[in-house]
Amino acid sequence: MSDNFNRYIQLGEWCFELKMVRALKVEEYGKPYGAIANCNINGDSMYIDGLVTKDGEEFTKDDFMTFHQFTEMLGLDNFSYHRYQDGRSVTREVKVRKTAQRKAQRKNIETQDPEYIKLVQ
Repeated sequence: MSDNFNRYIQLGEWCFELKMVRALKVEEYGKPYGAIANCNINGDSMYIDGLVTKDGEEFTKDDFMTFHQFTEMLGLDNFSYHRYQDGRSVTREVKVRKTAQRKAQRKNIETQDPEYIKLVQ
């Protein structure tokens, strides 16, 4: 899959727009999956809806970063999700920084901050 792709396809007079995605956590498509989520896209944001894991599996940081990478690939600005944490209902919104923005920020830190420590071999 490319790093960036269109969220719509024009065929004749019809435009097909990507608005909803079903995400499955699975090693290979078609095999039994360990988690499922529905993702609804509206404008430049995505809402992760109905995230369910099998057998009480945890939603890990790696899982979170995969969703972050997916929203970045779509060119979205943010995504949000709802979950229960410590018995409370919590909605989180995550700003998506593009790879180029992160690289530029790192470069600025390296060149502007005299306290920045850079390891060399």
